[in-house]
Amino acid sequence: MKPGPFTHCVFDAYGTLFDVHSAVGRYREVLGEKADPVSILWRTKQLEYTWLRSLMRQHVDFWQITSDALEYTFSAPEIINPELQNQLLQAYHQLDCYPEVPKTLKWLKERGYGTAILSNGSPKMLASGVSNSGLGKLIDSVLSVEEIGVFKPDPRVYQLAVEQLKTEAAISSSSLPMPGMSADRPTSASKPSGSTVSARNRNASPVSTCSKSNAWTRYWDGLISSLPFFPAPSGLHLP
Repeated sequence: MKPGPFTHCVFDAYGTLFDVHSAVGRYREVLGEKADPVSILWRTKQLEYTWLRSLMRQHVDFWQITSDALEYTFSAPEIINPELQNQLLQAYHQLDCYPEVPKTLKWLKERGYGTAILSNGSPKMLASGVSNSGLGKLIDSVLSVEEIGVFKPDPRVYQLAVEQLKTEAAISSSSLPMPGMSADRPTSASKPSGSTVSARNRNASPVSTCSKSNAWTRYWDGLISSLPFFPAPSGLHLP
């Protein structure tokens, strides 16, 4: 029996279900002390490029965004290693999921919730991520922004989930019970779609001032925090 008025829990993929830093992690010995700066810069440029593309209305898929961001990253610290660059890019098809993800998804499904991914990722990238992480039986639907040709945090992305899942606008959008969201993206933008949103902030980033918490957000935060297999958060974002 569902413990609330929701029908679906809809998750971001990258940084929420999938560990975006696990790609560089596979080649940490090769990169040495540059590993963490490379991973952080790659992710930062990846997000920045999605925002710029959306603002300029010049859409390309997320694989191109990821490739362009890595190209920039390798030029910034002057890393000249085309083979490693290609290996890192291909590793994005094999990202690890966070250890608590399978148990949390299973817990939700056992209680009657539909589960879905709503992501900037291209369909091929998302299919690879779900398959590599063994989440195929735990995710009911995988929704990509490629269906509308614009990246988060455009509100049309969140409306896509409402329409595709054939539910009311008060669905749980973005990363309701899952960790990994940045402090400002995309939880604030999903509020106008009518979604109830909650996010775990792994890195204790400053809390967004773009939106406010609500009773159901606090309810879910408390509920998910009570799970015995869920890690203690480094910070809690109540958008």
